[in-house]
Amino acid sequence: MISLKRYLALIQVHLRNRRLKDRERQVPVPIRLYTMSDPDSVGEHSDKKVNQVTDPQGLPGDEAGGAEDVVERGQNVFYSVDSVPPIYLMVLFGLQQALMTLGGTLSLPFILASLFCPENENEVRAQLLSITMFMCGIATILQCVLGVRLPIIQGGSHTFVAPIVVMMTLDQFKCPTDEINGLHGNHSLAIPWEGRIREVQGNLILASITQVVVGGLGLIGLILRFVGPLTIAPTISLIGLSLTHVVSDFCDKQWGIALLTVALLILFSNVMNKVHVPVPSFSLKRKCHMTTLPIFQLFPVVLTIAIVWLFSYVLTELEVFPNNSTEPSFQARTDSRLDILYDSSWFQFPLPLPFGMPTFSAAGYMGMLAATLSSIFESVGDYFAASRFSEAPVPPPHAINRGIFIEGFASIISGLMGAGHATTSYSGNIGIIGITKIASRAVFVTAGVLLVLWGVVGKVGAVLALIPDPIVGGTLLLGLGMVASVGISVLQFCELFSTRNITIIGVSFLMGLMIPQWLIESEAIVKTGSAELDQVIKVLFGTASFTGGFIGFMLDNIVPGTEYERGLKRWVEVKGSQQKGDEATLYSFPVLTSILERMRCCGYFPLSPTFTSCRRPRHLNYDVKNENVDLKDVKTV
Repeated sequence: MISLKRYLALIQVHLRNRRLKDRERQVPVPIRLYTMSDPDSVGEHSDKKVNQVTDPQGLPGDEAGGAEDVVERGQNVFYSVDSVPPIYLMVLFGLQQALMTLGGTLSLPFILASLFCPENENEVRAQLLSITMFMCGIATILQCVLGVRLPIIQGGSHTFVAPIVVMMTLDQFKCPTDEINGLHGNHSLAIPWEGRIREVQGNLILASITQVVVGGLGLIGLILRFVGPLTIAPTISLIGLSLTHVVSDFCDKQWGIALLTVALLILFSNVMNKVHVPVPSFSLKRKCHMTTLPIFQLFPVVLTIAIVWLFSYVLTELEVFPNNSTEPSFQARTDSRLDILYDSSWFQFPLPLPFGMPTFSAAGYMGMLAATLSSIFESVGDYFAASRFSEAPVPPPHAINRGIFIEGFASIISGLMGAGHATTSYSGNIGIIGITKIASRAVFVTAGVLLVLWGVVGKVGAVLALIPDPIVGGTLLLGLGMVASVGISVLQFCELFSTRNITIIGVSFLMGLMIPQWLIESEAIVKTGSAELDQVIKVLFGTASFTGGFIGFMLDNIVPGTEYERGLKRWVEVKGSQQKGDEATLYSFPVLTSILERMRCCGYFPLSPTFTSCRRPRHLNYDVKNENVDLKDVKTV
């Protein structure tokens, strides 16, 4: 046991050493920027290590970090995809990501429970909440370990709510009038409420099988051969921009609390991010000792939620927020959802087919298929966004094929477990990587394990469900804003002085926002003579990310333009030869890959890390130094 005087002395020594290291790190490193006007210089220096700078902060808790640590330019993440933080940090990082899923995870059981019209809605809602959390955790673990292998959280997809709403409007699935008015005790139903959810389960399973086939055959990988920055930018950016109404719905419950949440997130992640706080640590070599960590940079979400949640509790006890549940500000109270805590059971392990055997229908399948296709393209955009935030190589076709395959496989399990919805990648969690600089795959697997535990131990998930909506809205506001901005940053790889590119960007962004809104306001406009086809068109083009990405893809491949102007070369070969080495270890399975390389037939299997048959066209696979650009071919504004 050390004395207080000795403890304070240790803190002073560590702070002095940290200041000395900070001074050593402040060594300017020249970085040569290559522009379009000097294309030959790119090839001349492409093989030289000009993209190296000193790591500004080193890894958290790494006492050896200093000016001698050299990383690639832009490597600002504290923990990269393949790195594994200490266990105590990994649990906290995972908790931070798991908390971010609650906004979307909580709303789905509420929506679905009301659509299925059960006799005891609170009990069904608690059961669906448990199943949803459990499946989010399972899908996240599968995606991070076997799927695309990027740091991605899988959660319940709201895209499937639209076709479910349409299905519930059919005569055989309509809720009786007295039940809609709240008289749930009436048992004179056309069919039991379980019949409604079984119909959703069956068609969800069929649509998810289609997604498994799409990923297993590598169809998405074929399309990616023709995808460039002008397709990826609107696809990613519109994911964030199209969800502004979701963020607004959370924030308008109490804008003061929401803005306080945003302000604290910005303060912790951008202003106080370099403040190192002394914390006790332990290692086998040094035993108990003091170290310093950038706490505000590593845990901005956890700290913000804890502070604002406590502040909301104080305001609740002081009766600042109204007691009337019909007023929006009531949702800012910390006791607004206490019924979830009371209704949830302590332990509830989800089992397959809890509501009976699924049923199927052609109309229901077509609606679910449209939502599945929309979810596929949105997930592909999320994969590229996750790689950008993680500063990882561009995901190769085999990784994207596996990601779509695993997402469909997890959705099949979700349908069997009775969740009533598929799972998809959560864009808000990807945006948090840009705030915390934590991109470790192990952290996201830990988040998946936590979600599974919350689904099994119902009371734990119920306590976290008490987080007020405005706090969730504030975190989503910043997270989805980061997603929108990273999509725009992809445009740096194409020529922004080109009239062609500016036209495509403007049209794809504007129509990506305009067409979905037009479809909402004019539902009766789409009349092809087939109700199923009408539903497919509405769901697909009612998704902003799909609409904008589709228009950008078509225009980019139809309107004439050079490969340099389109950014295909810089997009594909953004990191030169070093990217291939990283790609081989990050997106594959080191032990399994060595075995598969001996089996030449595996090179034709779209899910295999050795898959080569659907790679990008040969004319795009070249060295940057051979690039000859005629500036006369580029139309400037």
